[in-house]
Amino acid sequence: MNAKPLKYKRILLKLSGEALLGKLDYGIDPEVLQRLAREIQEISRAGCQVGVVIGGGNIFRGAGLAAAGMDRVTGDHMGMLATVMNALAMQDALEKLGAYARVMSALKINEVCEDFIRRRAIRHLEKGRITIFAAGTGNPFFTTDSAAALRAVEIGAELMLKATKVDGVYDSDPKKNPEAKRYARLSYEDVITRDLRVMDTAAIALCRDYAIPLRIYDMAQPGDLMRIVQGEDIGTLVHTRDRLN
Repeated sequence: MNAKPLKYKRILLKLSGEALLGKLDYGIDPEVLQRLAREIQEISRAGCQVGVVIGGGNIFRGAGLAAAGMDRVTGDHMGMLATVMNALAMQDALEKLGAYARVMSALKINEVCEDFIRRRAIRHLEKGRITIFAAGTGNPFFTTDSAAALRAVEIGAELMLKATKVDGVYDSDPKKNPEAKRYARLSYEDVITRDLRVMDTAAIALCRDYAIPLRIYDMAQPGDLMRIVQGEDIGTLVHTRDRLN
C-alpha cells in the first residue's frame, strides 16, 4: 500500500532543550533523543526536507544566571554553546540510524560543526540532509524561538513546528486547570494580544510577517510528526486570519 503523500516538503522543527531531559533533572536522556531522532529520520526518508533548532535549557539557561547576577551577554553565549552540544548529540543519534545530518552554527566553531551559511543550508536540505541549526542567532538577548523563526524564513520553510509537552495551546495551564480550553486554531494576533506565550513575541511577529504557519504539538505522541507533515490537523495551528477558515 502506498504511503500517504506529504503536504509539506520543507519544515523547521523547534525542540526545546528541556525536551531532551526526559526523566532526568539535567542533560540528555538517550531514550528521548533516540525516539525524536527516529521520528525525524522517518519524515526525512519520506521526502520531507527537515531543519531543526534545539534549545539549550537542559544544560544551561543564560537568562537564569543573568537574573542571579551573571553578565547577560556572557550567560547568553554560554547558552548558545549548550545548544551546540545538543545539536551534536542529535546529529550523532540521526547518523546512528543511517540518516545524513549536518550541524550549522551561528557561532564559528569550525572544528566541530559548519558555520551557518544560508545557501549552503538550503543545499543540504535539497540533498536530503537533516540540517540542525545551533547557537541561536549568534547574538545575545535573542531566544532560540526567535532563531527558529529566523531560520524558518531563511530556508523557506512551509511550516514551522514547535514540539512541546502538551497537545497544543490552552487558555490556561492544563496541568493546573482541568477546565482549560485547547485552541485548535489561532491567529498570530490572537497569540500576541492574549499573551498566550506560545513563543516569544519577536518569533511570532516574524512568522506573521512572512506568513509561515506555526503548529504546536505534543512531541510525546508517537507518529504525530509524520501525521502533521502529511497534513493532519493535530495540536494548535497559528496562522493569518484569512487562512484559518
